[in-house]
Amino acid sequence: MRENGVKLLVAGGAGFIGSNFIRYMLGAHEDWRIVNVDKLTYAGNLANLKDMEGDDRYGFVRADICDSARIGEIVAAERPDAIVNFAAETHVDRSIDDPSLFLRTNVLGTQVLLEEARRQGIGRYVQISTDEVYGSLGPQGKFTEESPLRPNSPYAASKTAGDLLARSWFKTYGVPAIVTRCSNNYGPFQFPEKLIPFFIAILRENKPVPVYGDGMNVRDWIHVDDHSRAIEAVLLGGRPGEIYNIGGGNERTNMEITKLLLSFLGKPESLMKFVADRPGHDRRYAIDDSKVRRELGVAPKVPFEEGLRETVRWYLENREWMHSVQSGEYLKFYEQWYSRQGRV
Repeated sequence: MRENGVKLLVAGGAGFIGSNFIRYMLGAHEDWRIVNVDKLTYAGNLANLKDMEGDDRYGFVRADICDSARIGEIVAAERPDAIVNFAAETHVDRSIDDPSLFLRTNVLGTQVLLEEARRQGIGRYVQISTDEVYGSLGPQGKFTEESPLRPNSPYAASKTAGDLLARSWFKTYGVPAIVTRCSNNYGPFQFPEKLIPFFIAILRENKPVPVYGDGMNVRDWIHVDDHSRAIEAVLLGGRPGEIYNIGGGNERTNMEITKLLLSFLGKPESLMKFVADRPGHDRRYAIDDSKVRRELGVAPKVPFEEGLRETVRWYLENREWMHSVQSGEYLKFYEQWYSRQGRV
């Protein structure tokens, strides 16, 4: 794909990773334009891109990616060079509570976008996926792009289905689709249902944080800016039909993450509260990202503890943003979920 004068359609750009990607790309490419298509569900927040207001390179359209007629109209009107699909229901706990929402957005919505990419001849389509499609690892080894797909939660299964749809639209129809599978992201503007912002919000109030099981589940963490750089490289130089794993090379147990947050916030370890593990909780993820490093020359730049400290500082300094999202459905869901599971 050419590097100048590109127009992107970003689906789900009001969410955590999508909004950071938009901000990064407009900062890195002065002559690019981006139209953000987002339904604005509970985790989609236009305040995430408040600093983009007034930038004539950025536009927003509110729409549901499952609405094929509306998406067709938008793609025809905008005529983008590429589509990048971040739009998804992403939280494992919510998928256990109601899988139907995940099947609708992550499967049907992906099919709608792929079909419009086919019908309207879009030059590139990038499906943003997750390492959770691979299932769980033992104490050794890493996921490669050839690892079997063994999803263990409704969320992971729905993302796996989306990945396979992208593959099939490439193989059957020639849609230039690429799939990226990334490890756990952290950074600013993440909805506080995910571990790091969730724990920061609770610890700020001197309340105990719920640590699942024995706290020894392992995840590979990457700063959202490093993820954005990798997606940029895939968009510009990735090969259609391929999968690219994106990792941080930074495996940490949930216990380690919790203790770092406690330390950065000056809180005692007595605020850790061990709770019953969630169903189907994968033990360990680790990403082998040698392919994206080798083929596209991209690797993480943000040191983890430095990035995490800056992330904590951002949430503490943006309490108004935190307050605006910690209401309504978010609080109700967590109260119901933890009560039902015997975790409060």
